[in-house]
Amino acid sequence: MEEAEKYCEHLNGGKFKTTKIKVCEECVKIGGKWIHLRLCQTCGTVLCCNSSQNQHAQKHFETTGHPVVTSILPKPWSKFAWCYKDKLKRPLN
Repeated sequence: MEEAEKYCEHLNGGKFKTTKIKVCEECVKIGGKWIHLRLCQTCGTVLCCNSSQNQHAQKHFETTGHPVVTSILPKPWSKFAWCYKDKLKRPLN
């Protein structure tokens, strides 16, 4: 966490958004499947992670430049924020 504060201004922006959406919005459009979900902290879009076949969250970053996503996972210990621009992770409590 200290490393993220030191090297990534995007992960130190304050409170992170949450969502009740539990589907990859782009996979739903094409009938795709996802493994884990990410919430874009800039626009609130929910997309699939890089372990998923379509990697929509990564593509969203490359298209929009929105740098930070948070994990949407059922376990509190597995929640984190990820900055695509700086390639740094920050655990969330």
